[in-house]
Amino acid sequence: MNKSSTPSKPSTTQQTIEYIKDRPHIKHCLKNGLINYSSLARQISKDLKIEKKSSIEAILVAARRFQDKLKKELNNEKKIKTLLTRSEISIKNKISVLILSKNLDFNYLIEFQKKIKNENASFYILEGTDNYTLIIPEKYSQKLLGKFESKLIQSNHNLALINFKSPKEIEKISGVISYLTSLFATNGVNILEFLSCWKDTIFVIDKNDVNKAISFLDF
Repeated sequence: MNKSSTPSKPSTTQQTIEYIKDRPHIKHCLKNGLINYSSLARQISKDLKIEKKSSIEAILVAARRFQDKLKKELNNEKKIKTLLTRSEISIKNKISVLILSKNLDFNYLIEFQKKIKNENASFYILEGTDNYTLIIPEKYSQKLLGKFESKLIQSNHNLALINFKSPKEIEKISGVISYLTSLFATNGVNILEFLSCWKDTIFVIDKNDVNKAISFLDF
């Protein structure tokens, strides 16, 4: 009979890297060279309950090596920022998000979408495992709710849609979406819905957060 093996405990290096990854503020300071390594090593050893001198030295070495890796991310961020300075931003107010169960008249939904498109308005349909999420101008939402009231799971109104239209080089630069979403998170702006369509990166947020979003998205 085979004995089940006990999972090995992560090394001090692995624990150090995971500790830094789980704390974006520390990672940011480390990436930008704004941190005292000795103080960081002492804090990590205290939080992880690693008190041996050799282990603290291992933490220090791991943090320095991890910073070298983060420097590459910093160089990539410069490429991302350069790309975003060439992006166009458009904002649309009075947006609604409707979440409907899937057992509905989808043909009606498609015809309704065509009608809105003919009026040069935005209409996005996202398909989940058990729902359709619709992002539409608020003025059309009541008619859809009248048709699909029994299928409604959730609705959210008085939202804003922010669309980044980037150059096609966005395909070749990794981390653009991650960088943008981190800006929203760092500045306390909740992304209610998100989608990416080639050069377009679209965020739906509360309308009260628009001014704040504009301030940190000004590249």
